[in-house]
Amino acid sequence: MALPIDLLTQRLLVAMHAVLPESVQESDPQVRRSQDRRFGDYQANAFMGIGKQLAIPPRAVAQRVLDACNLADLVEAADVAGPGFINFTMLPSVIEVAIEGLAGDRRLGVRQSPPGRDKVLIDYSAPNVAKEMHVGHLRSTILGDALVRVHEALGHVVIRQNHIGDWGTPFGMLIEHLVEIGEETAVAKLTVGDLTSFYQEARRKFDSDSAFAERARLRVVSLQQGDAVTRRLWQLLYDASREYFTTVYTALDVKLTDDDIVPESSYNDELESTLSELREKGLASLSDGAWCAFPAGFVSRDGTPMALIVQKSDGGFGYQATDLAALRGRARRLHATQVLYVVGQPQSVHLEMVFAVAKAAGWLENTKPEHVAFGSVLGDDGRMFKTRDGGSVRLIDLIDEARARASVEIGSRTANLLPDARRDLSTMVGVGAIKYADLSSDRIKDYTFDWDRMLSSDGNTGPYLQYANARIRSIFRRAAERGVRPADRIAIGPGERDLALQLLDFGEAVLSVAATSQPHKLCTYLFELAQTFSRYYENVPVLNAVSEIAESRLALCGLTGRVLEEGLDLLGIRSPDAM
Repeated sequence: MALPIDLLTQRLLVAMHAVLPESVQESDPQVRRSQDRRFGDYQANAFMGIGKQLAIPPRAVAQRVLDACNLADLVEAADVAGPGFINFTMLPSVIEVAIEGLAGDRRLGVRQSPPGRDKVLIDYSAPNVAKEMHVGHLRSTILGDALVRVHEALGHVVIRQNHIGDWGTPFGMLIEHLVEIGEETAVAKLTVGDLTSFYQEARRKFDSDSAFAERARLRVVSLQQGDAVTRRLWQLLYDASREYFTTVYTALDVKLTDDDIVPESSYNDELESTLSELREKGLASLSDGAWCAFPAGFVSRDGTPMALIVQKSDGGFGYQATDLAALRGRARRLHATQVLYVVGQPQSVHLEMVFAVAKAAGWLENTKPEHVAFGSVLGDDGRMFKTRDGGSVRLIDLIDEARARASVEIGSRTANLLPDARRDLSTMVGVGAIKYADLSSDRIKDYTFDWDRMLSSDGNTGPYLQYANARIRSIFRRAAERGVRPADRIAIGPGERDLALQLLDFGEAVLSVAATSQPHKLCTYLFELAQTFSRYYENVPVLNAVSEIAESRLALCGLTGRVLEEGLDLLGIRSPDAM
């Protein structure tokens, strides 16, 4: 389908090729939707930069291109404005044809990449075995799930990986504690989801009992060396935790499954070869008995080179080595063209060092790793979000509270629903509210967890968007009662123009999320679409219009509902039929 933005871009490129020097002929004319409709529908912004590059006044460059551009069949007005923009007001017929194409496109204008070109691996969630998932895992899980959905929508081959922590020093402590309290008791505690107390008990013993601590250290060695008894006990911890993770992921309605788990332990057999390769290439050297990599450009506060420890002085391997082995395998074995690490901002230096070592080793010739960093979730006191007694907020408890609060919030509107339907609606609204509050924030920034704001039916919230879509479904139910059916074609009059143009931007909004790993761009788009629809429905009669116009406007409402529902689905948020 031909979008107005694409048609303008193509025509401008032809004109630029005809009248500008070869050095800038292929420049992107940067056609964007106008922020202020008083200045037209679209705006081309490239000519200020091109003018500077050519040492020609930008307005003169813009005018030269506009004069050479054949636009008679596309625009009803075009002019150079400001320091060198070109503003365009499209012909209604062009918008109408584009909307017809959008309505007939099951992908709603989301362009699909050529088959096999992009293979995107997304590393997200990453809880630890024998530990509760808490609010600290919320952002990674939700952001990662949204990025998975967006890249899948673009036709990329997507590999989900949940790099859970199931290896290393803490597991000697946990296994030894399991031995002391007995397998039956330990499994019972873990099965009911009491992972935190199990871990805390083991930690207290480790910190207070030197003999226990020594046995725990020996357990680590046994584990890494493949001792059968120790491995079996480790498997008990792993299996109980995996079942618990599945419970949380199901409640949070994300795509992660057991098949996506690629734990730290899976790289154990590759650690020696990873170190050997780095040594052969001169990228690892001994430092205080440990084998370390010193990537260029990383220095400590005292000016000394920063070390990435590949093998510790006692012969053990830590998470730095595991991350190196994982990236090597993702590039060489899985042939990922892009690897997205959805990991908190505090890990930025560590990941940058891993990427630098991998690049120096030659592993990244066809693979681009990216740290999709994010800020923290804060309480209303501006500090890390905690329970009232200062503990970590369990993720499963947060989900349960979201359901309960949503049930109260929408209670008066659900009195006629059966209990199961009311419970399902509360889950959709509550979980959707949590997800949207997170995703609508710029991921780099911290945000404050505020129940009242995120569950509000007004403003930029999940319930507001869910209600907008439910409102459209309600319109269709009333239309069916009156015998009004949506038309096959949508007429674009002055009242429809803003809504139609907003709908045509959906594909660009999805592309921008994939390009920047910023889901809040899609949230902003959907919020603006919902607002535009609300203004449209308040100012333009739909069902009360004459028959043919009512059918056309109903079709436009239906297209809006499809875009809202698809957009929410890309964010991992379900759309209720009624609210």
